[in-house]
Amino acid sequence: MLKEIVIAIQSYIEAHHFIVKHRLWKWIIIPGLFYAILFVVSMYLFGKTSTAVIDYLTHTTGLDSWLQKFQNSWLGFFFTFAGIILWLIQMMFYFSLFKYIFLIIGSPIFAYLSEKTEAIKEGKDFPFNFFQLMKDAFRGIKLALRNTVWQSVYMIALFLLSFIPVIGWITPLIAILVECYYYGFSMLDYSFERQKLSPSESIRFVSLHKGLAIGNGIVFYLMHGLLIIGWVLAPAYAVIAATLSLYKSRK
Repeated sequence: MLKEIVIAIQSYIEAHHFIVKHRLWKWIIIPGLFYAILFVVSMYLFGKTSTAVIDYLTHTTGLDSWLQKFQNSWLGFFFTFAGIILWLIQMMFYFSLFKYIFLIIGSPIFAYLSEKTEAIKEGKDFPFNFFQLMKDAFRGIKLALRNTVWQSVYMIALFLLSFIPVIGWITPLIAILVECYYYGFSMLDYSFERQKLSPSESIRFVSLHKGLAIGNGIVFYLMHGLLIIGWVLAPAYAVIAATLSLYKSRK
């Protein structure tokens, strides 16, 4: 799996050179700007909501008055840290929902980018077929909905686990890996449709090659650390890198 993670990470570097060489910027910048604007607005609203949820829980359960009564610095530290973990889990859950909404909206563009990448790489000319593009996009939407359900189940379980002291501290790391896996899965599936893999075959393939999905998702999330630029480039770079990583793994 480690080798596949490395392949997926290296594919982002190849994706950058590929985009520059073949002048694909218009397919990167336009959806990227839309994504960046939605990302800023949604993260602001999600942050407010997450804080309000924590305040509501501590006040409703009487936890805040209980802590003030004991005035124990260690207890205060543990519950403050647990609150931070809970806030992170909520933000990841919200971000996963936002991400899938954008995947559903942007499925036609992502499907086209994946097809364009493979056509250039293989030296073939895939004539534009609107009905095939819509078929690929619809499959991407169905997969995004399926992954949303499963990821939500895992995130809710992690949300409950985060209430357990000490053990719950590792939940953000697990949540990140789950996020990376399912996002990378969605990016890889655009290639699976062209290879005539059924949804069940796609699920089986990714379960056997988790590194490709996780590695793709890891870089996607790391790119968000590059303010504005990373937000604009991350979505399209992810789908091109996923297509290149599959091409490399087949070779």
